[in-house]
Amino acid sequence: MLTKKQLDLLDFINRRVARDGVPPSFDEMKDALDLRSKSGIHRLITALEERGFIRRLAHRARAIEIVKLPDSIGGKPAGFSPQVIDGDRPDSRPAGAQPVADLHVSSVQLVGSIAAGEPIQALNDNPDDIAVPGQMISGKGRHYALEVKGDSMIDAGINDGDVVVIRETSSADNGDIVVAQIEGYEATLKRFQRKGDMIVLEAANPAYEPRILPLGAVSVQGRLVGLIRTY
Repeated sequence: MLTKKQLDLLDFINRRVARDGVPPSFDEMKDALDLRSKSGIHRLITALEERGFIRRLAHRARAIEIVKLPDSIGGKPAGFSPQVIDGDRPDSRPAGAQPVADLHVSSVQLVGSIAAGEPIQALNDNPDDIAVPGQMISGKGRHYALEVKGDSMIDAGINDGDVVVIRETSSADNGDIVVAQIEGYEATLKRFQRKGDMIVLEAANPAYEPRILPLGAVSVQGRLVGLIRTY
């Protein structure tokens, strides 16, 4: 799964390599994506390399090699011609099933990372857009996405590296998994319980103790409505 900025950069690099035979400079990438500094390009390049879409070649200036492309921008780097072997595998999709291409897709902002462990800063200043299945976007209110860091919610099926889709709300029922902001600046993903004038933030991992906080120290920023996992 690529964010919109990552996809835009990969597309720009691919088009420039196809046109000029060499990748663009970091300044050209920065200008093409309308970023204010080259540090954002460095982060995007690192993310693309970690996901196996590009390869940086050591000891060579502007040496970026495209390894693969997602289907949305061609599915293959320029010059790559796959061999296709036709088979007789039948269509195993259940009767009445909706083809993937026909599913409604929505876009939400990936606004940062969220801790499923010790609290960390949740939001960043330059959110990217990601595509999510439309059925996750239900009800009223703004939706956004966060990348999970940590393992405290693994027994709820939420793993390190997953992307959670959150519906923005300031209220929650006992048992909801929420984005909880603690003392105005730290955020964490936990199961919510209210007990009198106290809030209990419960992990879904026996290695983590519940956090018990005064009512005024915790504000709910949103409720979990979906999860995206990339293998």
